[in-house]
Amino acid sequence: MKKVSQLTLSVQLPDDETFASFQSESNQMVVQQLTHFLDHMGDVNKQVHSLFLFGLTGVGKSHLLHASCAYADTLGITSLCLSFSELTQLSVDVLDGLENIDLVCLDDIQLIAGNKKWQQGVFDLYNRMVEQNKCLIITGDQSVAKLNISLPDLVSRLSWGLTEQLKPLSDKEKSFALQYRAQQRGLYMSDEVASFLINRLSRDMTSLIAALEQLDQASIREKRRITIPFIKDVLF
Repeated sequence: MKKVSQLTLSVQLPDDETFASFQSESNQMVVQQLTHFLDHMGDVNKQVHSLFLFGLTGVGKSHLLHASCAYADTLGITSLCLSFSELTQLSVDVLDGLENIDLVCLDDIQLIAGNKKWQQGVFDLYNRMVEQNKCLIITGDQSVAKLNISLPDLVSRLSWGLTEQLKPLSDKEKSFALQYRAQQRGLYMSDEVASFLINRLSRDMTSLIAALEQLDQASIREKRRITIPFIKDVLF
């Protein structure tokens, strides 16, 4: 049995990226499908070993991968979440032995669209995972057919399992998500403040959460509440 490759990249999960903190009514069916998929990972005769999740940048794909690993941990399932933004800087050999992990999550597969060596590596990993009755969740920014993956066998594998599409969050959902994440950090954020952030910053959730992190640190440092004047001082 191969040992899992020594990984020299970040694999630490964010503490606040769980299914509970993914506040999007329009995507609750996706969350339900993910939890159902994970709940049945232990089935000996399961027919589905993978789930492909796609959507535009910033809609929450990485969040849901992290949430899936956090949920897997509660089920006693080993998991690992990796991003191709980091993986492709390494040798494809980093995938060796990952089939010994119950759940492997791979983020942003569109980043290997022009790399045949990595496409072959993911195809081989997929086959090894299925042979070991293990599971994968893979994300991309387009549907499988539009990923521009040049290896037909990998396209076929990505189409084998379940497929779910994440819808962009409405401004109301973004506001609620920001307020929820602020509350988890012990911060109060009014509707007015959340709306100000959404209207004045890049509207994707990745940027908004990064701004919240910056405001949180500044709030602790300066012992100030998060208000619109405070936001202007810190971010603008």
